[in-house]
Amino acid sequence: MMRNNIIFNRVKIGIIVAMDKELKQLQTLFADENVRVEKCGIGKVNAALGAQRMINEFHPDVVISSGCAGGNGPQVQIQDVVVSAELAYHDVYCGAAIDNVTVYGQVQGLPARYVADPVLLEKAQRLPNVHPGLIVTGDWFVDSKEKMREIIGHFPEATAVDMESCAIAQTCYLSGVPFISFRVVSDKPLDDTDASQYHDFWNTVAERSFLTTKLFAESLLND
Repeated sequence: MMRNNIIFNRVKIGIIVAMDKELKQLQTLFADENVRVEKCGIGKVNAALGAQRMINEFHPDVVISSGCAGGNGPQVQIQDVVVSAELAYHDVYCGAAIDNVTVYGQVQGLPARYVADPVLLEKAQRLPNVHPGLIVTGDWFVDSKEKMREIIGHFPEATAVDMESCAIAQTCYLSGVPFISFRVVSDKPLDDTDASQYHDFWNTVAERSFLTTKLFAESLLND
């Protein structure tokens, strides 16, 4: 595993999830001491705090976010997995009065989009049923078509919408740690009513996201 032109003989992987139901499934998949799985909690602040704690205490070479997200576009269906080629915020706006270069979704002075580490993304794209794309993050559970249309109005190319990934990406960017996110599509808000697809998703316990994360982590450990 290469990072900053240094070769690591045994990579350390930190995996962050938002909810207990995700934590329980992933913890059963890993027994390697070089892999740590932790729950951060829901939302951007919890995600950033959890990522920084992981970095400070475990010193991972790679941080992975794993969980579910709302999907967008004909290319993804429920239970497909989206991997973060890029990440942005859908609920950040610093205002036109600040300058003429900061765009919607960008924190001034930081990237407008956090681009995945190219080595990690290339390895992720070798996995089956994985769709690389833009994941947008915000503190809003999207349970209506109206809200999804608003988000997609700003980011029409977005493939998935979640509540943690970009905050973890920003934390990793500031700490210089490679990051990537895997999100299983739990629902498609533009095709849904009152988040019924989301509830059905958890009732059937979709494991594909977590198995994809496992395969990806094992590919790093076996390099």
